[in-house]
Amino acid sequence: MVTTALDARRARRIAEQVPDPELPMLTLADLGVLREVSLDPDGTVVASLTPTYSGCPAMAEMRAGVAARLKAAGYPRVEIRTVLDPPWTSDWITPAGRRKLAEHGIAPPGAAPARAAGPVPLVLSPTRRSVPCPRCGSADTEETSRFAATSCKALWRCLACREPFEYVKEI
Repeated sequence: MVTTALDARRARRIAEQVPDPELPMLTLADLGVLREVSLDPDGTVVASLTPTYSGCPAMAEMRAGVAARLKAAGYPRVEIRTVLDPPWTSDWITPAGRRKLAEHGIAPPGAAPARAAGPVPLVLSPTRRSVPCPRCGSADTEETSRFAATSCKALWRCLACREPFEYVKEI
């Protein structure tokens, strides 16, 4: 039993180091999409991932990356599961992940607003008035496009230093 627990911890450490295909400065652990890594009694490593968005096109690459790293580390049987409940939220991005995003000129999301249980009201206005510039820190910014290179990011511009930047949306 001790070997199984040690092997499961080792497998998790390996899976935690897989980079996100769309934000390669982050690992899947930094992004909060790596949910669980366990070892079945037959020796199969089971890794559970949660997509950031429904239909996220990066999921196939995430699954392949985790499976490849685990197999290369000597785990011959690997199963990757997609877990949708509870859904991913930007609150799952680790403090290290938020720091890495900012270091690479991408504004990290703020904390999701607290809400009461039940239906979520539809609000047809921006959820945030400004996003601090990851380069100079100014709050004098504006959104230029709701969508960037991926659906989880938006394009913003700093009006103080005039630099464009991407922003990871809050969910």
